[in-house]
Amino acid sequence: MRDTATSHAASLPHLTLTGVTKRFASASAGNELHALGPIDLELRRGEVFSVVGPSGCGKSTLLELLAGLMPCSEGRITFEGQPVAGRVPDGIGVVFQEDASFAWLTVRKNIAFGLRHIGLDRQEIEARTQQALAFTGLGGFADAFPSQLSGGMRQRVCIARTLVLQPRLILLDEPFGALDEQTRLLMGDEVLRLWRETGATILLITHSLDEATMLSNRVGVMSARPGRFIDIIETGWPRDRDSRIAARPEFGAITARLWDRLREESIKAMRQADPGAAQTGPDARSQRNAPVDQRAGF
Repeated sequence: MRDTATSHAASLPHLTLTGVTKRFASASAGNELHALGPIDLELRRGEVFSVVGPSGCGKSTLLELLAGLMPCSEGRITFEGQPVAGRVPDGIGVVFQEDASFAWLTVRKNIAFGLRHIGLDRQEIEARTQQALAFTGLGGFADAFPSQLSGGMRQRVCIARTLVLQPRLILLDEPFGALDEQTRLLMGDEVLRLWRETGATILLITHSLDEATMLSNRVGVMSARPGRFIDIIETGWPRDRDSRIAARPEFGAITARLWDRLREESIKAMRQADPGAAQTGPDARSQRNAPVDQRAGF
């Protein structure tokens, strides 16, 4: 009976979004900015799902909604069957793009920080911290301070601090955006290793089409604002993969398909940010560069 229940739970979506929409009050009185949605999505238990989209389409807003850091304007989000409503649910861990390590704490104390605040005993804290140090390859730097580490190593500290809490869903908001391309590929290998060894579900926000293609089981492509999914692409990669998969011909085909879906949406996003960009070509450029009186038609 227990095996049947466990099998049934594993077959259910790990995270579900139904009609999720987010609006913000805008600077113009009485108006709202429609930032996101409506979005419908079922995240499969144990998959890596990446989200790509043009700048300003609401990717980070989506992650904050999933993490319970802000409420939806409309719709519903459930994690493991329970509603996510304006609070971070147990079992969800978040790693942001910004270096969130505490400069005044050693690597060891950074990693143990969250554990001390959930009331674990000292022995359990030490055991989990040691395991995370070993897993992330930071054992030799346990007593170093963040200022003594490279950017990639500081991000490993942030990931380790999330891992010790043993989340079942890990949300990554462009955690490697500030790193060089080679380091990003190697950090991607680390993410895939932790995914295989922990069995966690991972949702990654990224601007990098290569990163999304390499890491993901599925990639969701978002439109320009208001962001919604216009395509979800299955990569078909084996579970035991790493950055060497970039050499496969299918890798280039997937990134090409992603860009094909994104190109027009990225142009729309640029026009939203700069209405003058809606006009293109030499005439438009000369008009924008003309003196004010000429542009006004005087």
